[in-house]
Amino acid sequence: MTTLPARLRVLHILPTFGVGGAEQMAAHLMTGISASGHVAAASLYPSLNSSIEHRLTGAGIPLWHLGKKDGFDPRMFAALDRVIRRTRPHVVHTHMSVLRYALPGLLHRGVPVIVHTLHSLAQHETDAFGRLVNWFAFRGRVLPVAVSQGVADSMKRVYGMDCHAVVPNGIPVERYRGSPEDRIRWRVREGFKQDAVLFTCVGRLELPKNPLMLVRAFAALDESRAHLIMLGEGSLREELVAFVRERELGERVHLLGKRMDIPECLAASDVFVLSSNWEGNPLAVMEAMAGGLPVIGTSVGGIPELVRSGQHGILVNPGNDSAFADAMRILLNNADKRQCMAEAARAHAKQAFAVEGMVRGYTAIYQSALAGALRLRACSAN
Repeated sequence: MTTLPARLRVLHILPTFGVGGAEQMAAHLMTGISASGHVAAASLYPSLNSSIEHRLTGAGIPLWHLGKKDGFDPRMFAALDRVIRRTRPHVVHTHMSVLRYALPGLLHRGVPVIVHTLHSLAQHETDAFGRLVNWFAFRGRVLPVAVSQGVADSMKRVYGMDCHAVVPNGIPVERYRGSPEDRIRWRVREGFKQDAVLFTCVGRLELPKNPLMLVRAFAALDESRAHLIMLGEGSLREELVAFVRERELGERVHLLGKRMDIPECLAASDVFVLSSNWEGNPLAVMEAMAGGLPVIGTSVGGIPELVRSGQHGILVNPGNDSAFADAMRILLNNADKRQCMAEAARAHAKQAFAVEGMVRGYTAIYQSALAGALRLRACSAN
């Protein structure tokens, strides 16, 4: 008979503890699991002194920052091996492109269970060498888990094999339940009129999010009461600034950079917009729906699994500026439709996006895989 340990020891390994969607998801999962197990985490790169780091340490989760340099850094093999030896995990959970450094130590130390979450479409999550490592890892002892069915389908296309499981991301839904007072307060503080219609995007200003398409679509709305708020930073910022200046949109397009008041900003907004070229299962969409916002987005990756077009918002094909502009125009000019979609989005988020569901999903995978590993070891010993 196989007896599982009373408290699982789980080690998460990420490139950084930044504030991206994958890092946020891992933090939600770690804090959720820490109530019933021993959780530790390691990042390849130095500390960023980020809000996620403070949140994890506040939850009593030990963190290791391994000081990786840019480019290939062979020191990471030994550094990760030391963390594995010290934490003696039953389960190691890897994220993004860390398997190339983590896999040798995990196999050498005989870690019973290795889980890897694919956060984005398989062809975009890592480079060619990383995909080669993943190809061998997934055919060996590493259990791949996708954050959406769209990501699982991409794994079939790229790696020629089915995904071990699909566990949708989860968020602390109640954190994003803003109030009318929050809406008024944020607008007054930031200088927006109460009757303005705010289209808000939360995302990196990088190619995957295609922010230039979003600004081009917004430029087609010749309405002074419409404003576009963009929260995030990235390499496309200067190109966006130049476009806004050229089209004389400076009074209506607001590049607010990284912000710590995302829930308050969502509470003050009317519509969430995301014009991505590709996605996994974006937390920003889930947060916006939890905040009671209809979503205008592109039908890529896991977004159609979050947003039912016509009920929770409007989805269009990626790269279609005019269709995106038409969708924005529809919700700009129809307050009743906005409100109906907002209520449906909030109800769906409360029912489907709770972080507890994600925690249960991964806990079940950990326990099932560990039970199988222990049975296999017992049979081998006999």
